[in-house]
Amino acid sequence: MRIVFAGTPSFAAAALAALIDAAPGRGWTIPLVLSQPDRPAGRGMKLTAGAVKQLAQAHGIPVDTPASLRKGDEAAAARQRLRDAAPDVLVVAAYGLILPQDVLDIPAGLRPGWSPRLTAINIHASLLPRWRGAAPIARAIEAGDESTGITIMQMDAGLDTGPMLLAGAVPISPEATSGALTDTLAGLGARLIVEALSRVSELVATPQPDGATYAPKIDKAEAWLDWTQPNRALARRVRAFDPYPGASTLLQGTPIKVWRAAAVSARSTAVPGTVIDAEAAGVTIACGDGALRVTELQRPGGKRLGAREFLAGFPLRAGERCQSPPAE
Repeated sequence: MRIVFAGTPSFAAAALAALIDAAPGRGWTIPLVLSQPDRPAGRGMKLTAGAVKQLAQAHGIPVDTPASLRKGDEAAAARQRLRDAAPDVLVVAAYGLILPQDVLDIPAGLRPGWSPRLTAINIHASLLPRWRGAAPIARAIEAGDESTGITIMQMDAGLDTGPMLLAGAVPISPEATSGALTDTLAGLGARLIVEALSRVSELVATPQPDGATYAPKIDKAEAWLDWTQPNRALARRVRAFDPYPGASTLLQGTPIKVWRAAAVSARSTAVPGTVIDAEAAGVTIACGDGALRVTELQRPGGKRLGAREFLAGFPLRAGERCQSPPAE
């Protein structure tokens, strides 16, 4: 089996690593990897390769990084290089580019017993049809879902609408952040894609049932906490937006990141957004329902700090208010 892999971040790199490890014993080869172009990153904003590109290069696998596979000379050249790789299957995980139908149709699918329907397969980080779209992990946490998982699915031109081949579930713990849950799902996705390709002749494609929900991409503007919301909803949002974009509020006119928080009961009649108390155990802020105790915060240019260390350099007192964000 000739496998072309398309992916970019560490979530996808876990799957590629599993395929690389499994390949020799199963007679698989990976003639090409597709990944997004290098992006500026870090304080110096230097161009940095994604985790998938770095892993592929470390194993001597050719990497192609077209900015698009849809239109233009660059896209046409990239499609030709994909054809030249003669893949039996295209495995996609968090690639970040839309793949048109003519790209999905490139894998040859001519091996004996190999179904042409299985030539383009996606590793999606939810239990479809719930949370189709770009941010399924964060949206599952934000919504308060008790579980999520990985769906291995056939790809079509729709947005995560193809038939399902294999799935596995994991619980979402009350403390789970998007970062931690992404790591868990990356490991599950890596195991399931190896299993799926090892059992390809046995897999049965099952159409997705009705009841789809969508997980739109996280916008930075969503980071600002609305203190009129219930405390449990805000606590979930803090976890959902860790590590990106990080939940935020304005205190003393300064944008402050809120990295860890828990919903607590409060008898205070304070206006939502009011600091009820500021102690070493946490900064308690009134919400539309109850209060939120914030235990890890960050000033601009600073590090994540526990409440005690944060308050030592940024004193707060009861009665101060979290302000609205500046107008765009």
